[in-house]
Amino acid sequence: MDTPGAYSITGARSAQGRRLTLYVRDGVIVDEPPLGARHLDADGLIALPGLVDPHTHLREPGNTVAETITSGTTAAARGGYTAVFAMPNTAPATHGVPQLDWLMRRAVWTPARAQVVPVGAITRDRAGLALADIAGMARRGVRVFSDDGACVASTAVMRDALVAVRPFDGVIAQHAQDAMLAGHRACCADPAIAARLGVEVWPGAAESVIVARDVQLAADTGARLHICHVSTPASVDIIRWAKSRGVKVTAEVTPHHLLLSTDRLATGDTTFKVNPPLRPAVDVAVLRAALADGTIDMVATDHAPHSAADKRGGLVSALPGMTGLEQALGVVIEAMVAPGLLTWPQVVRVMSTAPAALARLTTQGRSLTPGHPANLVLIDPSRRTRVDRENSASRSRNNPYHGLLLPDPVQWTMRAGAITYDRDAGIGASQGSATET
Repeated sequence: MDTPGAYSITGARSAQGRRLTLYVRDGVIVDEPPLGARHLDADGLIALPGLVDPHTHLREPGNTVAETITSGTTAAARGGYTAVFAMPNTAPATHGVPQLDWLMRRAVWTPARAQVVPVGAITRDRAGLALADIAGMARRGVRVFSDDGACVASTAVMRDALVAVRPFDGVIAQHAQDAMLAGHRACCADPAIAARLGVEVWPGAAESVIVARDVQLAADTGARLHICHVSTPASVDIIRWAKSRGVKVTAEVTPHHLLLSTDRLATGDTTFKVNPPLRPAVDVAVLRAALADGTIDMVATDHAPHSAADKRGGLVSALPGMTGLEQALGVVIEAMVAPGLLTWPQVVRVMSTAPAALARLTTQGRSLTPGHPANLVLIDPSRRTRVDRENSASRSRNNPYHGLLLPDPVQWTMRAGAITYDRDAGIGASQGSATET
């Protein structure tokens, strides 16, 4: 973590369009300019609360070839994030207090360029059988639990998990995938493309049947349920139905499901293999509308770095997943802001406020007013860059946006009063490609 400094930030506008002058001292936004403040000229930029990603795979411990806490949080800072939820599908999984304590110590020692928010496993070893030490991890402050990468298939185990988190207002975040409907060879949502590539179809029902079951379990237990990486219109309909009946359910959508469609997989490029799979363009439109109307609560990158070796061997053998932290805000601008589907205050809600509320974070997703922590990002939404996967802060190169001309808005990211990314000074940056206009 970089050392907090004293700053005077002038010329920016808020998400609501108001002119802002921000003063930062000792990690907090203050009323008066501090002595010795460094001046940041933010003329023409928009100041937003720091972004919060509720779904990041940092791969540490266990697969540091693909990512580390340092490289992953550096990519996060490059994307405007000041906090990331560290998913527990590591080796070993974060399924108890010893693993949790190791992760939190590591995030301090490394150090991390974004707050690392641990997500505990739902079941031991993420095997779907016996519950993990949910109570023990909760006593350490964990509020979100997931077996992400694996669905909790057992109805009884899922119900027990929901009951376990209810006393401390925790959340069970489900990776909705019925393995009987979407087996290990399934990776494509389009039957014609799947047949041509020789892979099995990943049907939308494999997601929605789990979502339907789990919202009923959430209603029965009164517990909080979160649906990871929603990708189908049927799931959207079920979530909307559940919310209309007062079920405590939230949902996320990924940037890649907002921008890319299943035709990207037609060449067999394993970069585009992801769970759940990319869906047809008509489904993409439904997901955009659901994010705009609030049925889907937030954007989650599902940043899933993989080494080149893990992406070799064809679509069946390659591991699913894409990187996403560095381009997430640019994709949201392209898919949601530019077409008029989201305003800037709504971007704050889906990329900062709602994710922070999921884990009851008190220092993230706050307004940029005196007394609040200085977690913020300053952006130029008009700046565009052609994405080059070789210019990533991540250790992995499975970037689905490679070659696309997308918004590249982040100028500065500040976490707790320390600059974690400075586009011009190279703090927290890789050697980027040339900016295009």
